[in-house]
Amino acid sequence: MYPEHGTEPVPCGDACGILPSCAPLAVPYVPFQQTGAKRYEQMEALSSGTLYPGLDLPFRAKKTAAAVAEGPLTQLQALEFVVQELALYLDTHPSDGEAFALFQKYTAMEQEARAAYAAANGPVMRSDAAASKTYTWPKDPWPWNETNGGRG
Repeated sequence: MYPEHGTEPVPCGDACGILPSCAPLAVPYVPFQQTGAKRYEQMEALSSGTLYPGLDLPFRAKKTAAAVAEGPLTQLQALEFVVQELALYLDTHPSDGEAFALFQKYTAMEQEARAAYAAANGPVMRSDAAASKTYTWPKDPWPWNETNGGRG
């Protein structure tokens, strides 16, 4: 615990920015996603911070995430989250046909929800502005500034 410097032990410092030679080693545990693992529904996945209950570890914003008002923008965010989670899973499990079918299904749902949201409230992403008659990207208020989950 204390490296020897001369005749007196010196405490192991931690402010030098590198791992000191006297630092204890740790073995981290990283849960491994199993093929065919259970999945949360999209809104529960968004509030839990993961699509997979087996990876549902303490999430510091979980209490405030559960209090987010549901609306069209929140539904879109939940779909985007599920698509991203499935994509990350498929990066390590590319032969999981069921997960890929879900990825395709949720991607189509997300694209439909994005188009519907953009048609009703304005563009969500800069590329959504290309479908408008004029360049509407800088239009206020921005979706994340709205308390009712919409832009209009």
